[in-house]
This record gives sequence, C-alpha cells and structure tokens, in this order.
Amino acid sequence: MLEDIIEVRVVDEWRLFLRFEDGVEGHIDVADLIPFTGVFAPLKDKHYFARVRVDAESGTICWPNGADLDPDVLYARITGEPIQVTDPVHLLTA
Repeated sequence: MLEDIIEVRVVDEWRLFLRFEDGVEGHIDVADLIPFTGVFAPLKDKHYFARVRVDAESGTICWPNGADLDPDVLYARITGEPIQVTDPVHLLTA
C-alpha cells in the first residue's frame, strides 16, 4: 500500500475530501468509481453515503455495511500517478 487515508469529509452528494498520511489531499467523486450495485448499492442514498469513515486498521475509507475502496486507487486518482507495483512476482504467486 502506498499511503493510508487519515481524514475523510463529505463535500457534496458523492464527492469526498481525502487526506493521506503523507499530506496529499484532494477531492474525489465516488460516483466515477463504483456502480452503486451489490455492496455499494446503499451508497446511492446520500444519508448513508455520509456515514463514511476512516478505518485506521485498513488505512482506507469504509461504510457501516463493510463497503470500502482501495486506498491505492484513491491515491492514484487524486495525484494522477499510476499505482506502483513493487513486487509483481509476489502478486502472481499470492
């Protein structure tokens, strides 16, 4: 994992402000990332979406039903940098 998320705030509808442990911060539109089906279906309700929180153990954001988003994907979206794969052999054998 690159960096843990340490702060999340709802900006509007499905937009969030995120701050990472290295100081990188920015806004992300979750509607661009998820289909609002399956585990993500409850997030369609803006009041439920607003229940987002940081899970310090996993270093990412999550909702009460267990839905979460990969912090590496969020970091890459905010910074515009590609996701770094440090050990591609490990990924193939895991």
